[in-house]
Amino acid sequence: MTSPQELPLGPLMIDLVGPRLSVVERRRLGHPLVGGLILFARNYESPAQLAELTAEVHALRSPRLPIAIDHEGGRVQRCRDGFTRLPAMRCLGQLWDEDHEAAATAARRVGYVLASELRACGVDLSFTPVLDLDWGHSRVIGDRSFHRSPEVVIALAAKLIEGLHAAGMAACGKHFPGHGWAEADSHVDLPIDERRLDEIAPDIEPYRRLKLDAVMPAHVIYRLVDPRPAGFSRFWIDLLREQLGFAGVIFSDDLSMAGAGVAGGISQRCTAAWDAGCDLLLVCNSPAAVDELLDGWAVPPDPLRAQRVERLLPDCPAADWHTLQSDASYLAGVATAGRLRA
Repeated sequence: MTSPQELPLGPLMIDLVGPRLSVVERRRLGHPLVGGLILFARNYESPAQLAELTAEVHALRSPRLPIAIDHEGGRVQRCRDGFTRLPAMRCLGQLWDEDHEAAATAARRVGYVLASELRACGVDLSFTPVLDLDWGHSRVIGDRSFHRSPEVVIALAAKLIEGLHAAGMAACGKHFPGHGWAEADSHVDLPIDERRLDEIAPDIEPYRRLKLDAVMPAHVIYRLVDPRPAGFSRFWIDLLREQLGFAGVIFSDDLSMAGAGVAGGISQRCTAAWDAGCDLLLVCNSPAAVDELLDGWAVPPDPLRAQRVERLLPDCPAADWHTLQSDASYLAGVATAGRLRA
């Protein structure tokens, strides 16, 4: 068996075309600029296949590459067959309006089941929880949000994070400072939020009060605050680091999305996000863009950022199977009783 390559984590998080690792993808993952892998539904067939894929990726390098996924519940759940179907976060908010205690219990168990099932298959991190407030404006956020009230979002997200941490998984809050007001979908457009900084304050409150290990800024321009999208903005990154005291990892959102196009081509986007203070830069759904970066993009090594990312890797065994089954059965029972309705 080949020994893993000793190589510090680089600044790019890239993806794969399918459920198995190709020779070309293996070479990309061994490049010094790469520091992580993000998975999508196209990379998943079964728990056994996923475990085999992640083991192969983890064996490539030391420290191992963090493997992440967008697996929130509801319509954003990349692994389905063989995994517990998790409710959309709005379902937890609706339950909270009826029964605070039941909602808090369900939120913690959602976090535990989510993290446990992924970790059992070798996935290190899910980009969750969504902390955006449900202002009723954003189509792309919608039922991914817990609630309109920041107090409810904080209460439920804290419980979900408690479950993630109990299963040994870090928590990544998104989309800072808030994507719930702007209407456009940053996957295909550039959303603009026309509020003043004081009006955005309720959206920021979850980031002030929750114990987060990582944060993902929004591809949104808050025009009255800064002309750049949050992930390219020193103002917003400095606010997060200095005013809110956040010391964890900052992920860019996918730099291939239309909302990132304001910064220019892919190299310009990566440079803008890196210079603004993002630690790990996502480049998804564009192998050509990844190859362009690996062939010609240059950035000075930053051991501090690499060490920050490395700390996201789980440092404990995967969760207890009996506890996982108990929590999954509990969620199924709550759903069957109609208390986690969509």
